[in-house]
Amino acid sequence: MSAPATTTTRLDALLITGALLGANAASYVLTIAAARALAPAIFGELSALLALVVIGVVPAMSLQTVAALRVTNLGPRPLFGLGLSVSAGMTVLTLALVPLLAHLLHLDGPWPVVWLALSLAPLTVLGVLHGLLQGTHRFRALALLVSLEGLGKVGGGVIGLWLSPSSTSVLAGTAIGSFLVVLTGWRLCGSPAPARPAGGAEVMHASQAMLALVLLVNLDLVLARHQLAGQAGGYAVGAVVTKIAYWLPQAVGVLVLPRLADADDRRRMLPKALAVCAGLDVFVIAGCALFGPLGVSLIGGANYRGDAIPLWQFALMGSCLALVQLLLFSRIASGDRRSTVAVWIAVAAEIALITLWLNGSVGQVVTGALLATAGLVVAGTLIEALYRPDHGAAGSRRCPNAPNAAATSAETATRNAAWTSGT
Repeated sequence: MSAPATTTTRLDALLITGALLGANAASYVLTIAAARALAPAIFGELSALLALVVIGVVPAMSLQTVAALRVTNLGPRPLFGLGLSVSAGMTVLTLALVPLLAHLLHLDGPWPVVWLALSLAPLTVLGVLHGLLQGTHRFRALALLVSLEGLGKVGGGVIGLWLSPSSTSVLAGTAIGSFLVVLTGWRLCGSPAPARPAGGAEVMHASQAMLALVLLVNLDLVLARHQLAGQAGGYAVGAVVTKIAYWLPQAVGVLVLPRLADADDRRRMLPKALAVCAGLDVFVIAGCALFGPLGVSLIGGANYRGDAIPLWQFALMGSCLALVQLLLFSRIASGDRRSTVAVWIAVAAEIALITLWLNGSVGQVVTGALLATAGLVVAGTLIEALYRPDHGAAGSRRCPNAPNAAATSAETATRNAAWTSGT
């Protein structure tokens, strides 16, 4: 690679990283502002709804992966048509679930879920727009769109919070801001006209692993909202620490992912990456163990001062999730689906633990989630250790698309999930 090309690549990487960091930082601002402006019960309600948003953007993550890999073959128009179709389907499906979700989350009315559905529409389209830019190597335009997306979602949410301290107003602001960003992103992509959708089967296939991971990351908040009701706000405060520990080592994954597609590199690099992730999160866990009450006050304000919120357990769970993500993407890169199955089993185990036994307090709920996640780390490590390239043809060969797909999914997960860091 020539020196100018190397310089351009490094600049693109810096711009993307800066855009993601800026969007994530803005997300934490929204979370902390909501924690301080809303009553504890309303903050818990909003956090559960934002957790559902993260689950709802899984199709957007899959759309970006497929668009980034297939835009050179299919062209932008069929992929943009696919994005619009998936967006419409997600919106209609969520609107159909409004009565059920409002009942499960103990909401006073349907409007928070209605605005949740309307916010998923632009977020899904943004997924395919990101993929079109990434697949055509327009990384500076991608960095601009990531920045605008963070500004639109978070800025709209903050304005909604300022106008009316309710979950409905925050989600309404998020939806409106995201629609404006879609218009800008569409122009950045060359204003493609939608054509007959293509690539739908690939999107369905790409959604499996990402849905399992996103569910595991956010399921505990939804369960806490259902089981704890009035204490869900306290759980949401602790969940901020979970997200901090989860996303702190994300740069490690971004750097290592392209090398995980090669079996030799994977065996050599994965243990080092896992060790670095664990080492970074040790500081978060230790800080929460030593200064837990101070952390609760800083995140939640006076409303939560004195509450029994075991922040170190939330930090440990976030660290386990970071390790799970690396282990999962290693298996995705190798074409092995056993870890995906293991994540689904962990999701079922967490639901059973919290629904049937550990649901009497914030500490019990986080313990149930931690047990399921830590068990998954052990299972994923065993799968990785027992894996032999010569025993599996799919895993022993380098798949040309695997590193790109994995890296794309990781970047999208960072962009979409971190803004709901209070969830």
